Amino acid sequence: MNLAARLLLALGLLGASAGAGTALECRVERFRDKAFSLCEVAPARDDLRLFLYDDDGAPYGQFDRINAGLSGKGQRLGFAMNAGMYHENRAPVGHYVENGQEVMRVIANPGPGNFGMVPNGVFCIREGRAEVMETHRFMKTRKGKCRFATQSGPMLVIDGQLHPRFLPDSTSRYLRNGVGTSDSGDRAVFVISHSAVTFHEFASFFRDALHLPQALYFDGNVSRLYAPDLGRSDAGRQMGPVVGVVSTAD
Repeated sequence: MNLAARLLLALGLLGASAGAGTALECRVERFRDKAFSLCEVAPARDDLRLFLYDDDGAPYGQFDRINAGLSGKGQRLGFAMNAGMYHENRAPVGHYVENGQEVMRVIANPGPGNFGMVPNGVFCIREGRAEVMETHRFMKTRKGKCRFATQSGPMLVIDGQLHPRFLPDSTSRYLRNGVGTSDSGDRAVFVISHSAVTFHEFASFFRDALHLPQALYFDGNVSRLYAPDLGRSDAGRQMGPVVGVVSTAD
């Protein structure tokens, strides 16, 4: 087979692949003696969404309730993860947009806790793209343009640099989860640690192992993953915002 024929065959296979199923991939990786579960999403192909309230206006709170709501439409979650901090009533602390409707405004000022450890950021899902952006940059370039958005903090990686307040010798360790994206928005990777890690360790995984220039922290007290491919459907306390990929039910 000559080069031209091989190229045509490759393009044909690529085209067939792009129309079949999703690009979602979940796996476990080790980095500096720590284990992490991650789900990698291609926003141009995967149906990536945020979930907070059901059709009756009640917070979903659990992965199984989201799946129950999707099942009536012949759909299911391919993967899901808690996606941002929330109040006791599970309302989001920061900016939140679902299906183009703003539920909570942007919080741009420093404040208490991890959310207020600026720079914080926003995870924005647009047509064919998903982006983590520092909050002030988001307000200048993306506000009002996201189909889905959730604000959280702190940023883990900003333009390839770790958050300036992360210390290599920190003793503050928690189970942590978050998301990192490529600059082009064609790659979004959702990560949860298997054991308690520092901010510096967690952020370094995004930058040095996954080579992602932007990454955002979701939580450290409520870090949960739904990933059937990894045999995980974490249960526990009620969640607020949840991010997930929707697939056709088998």
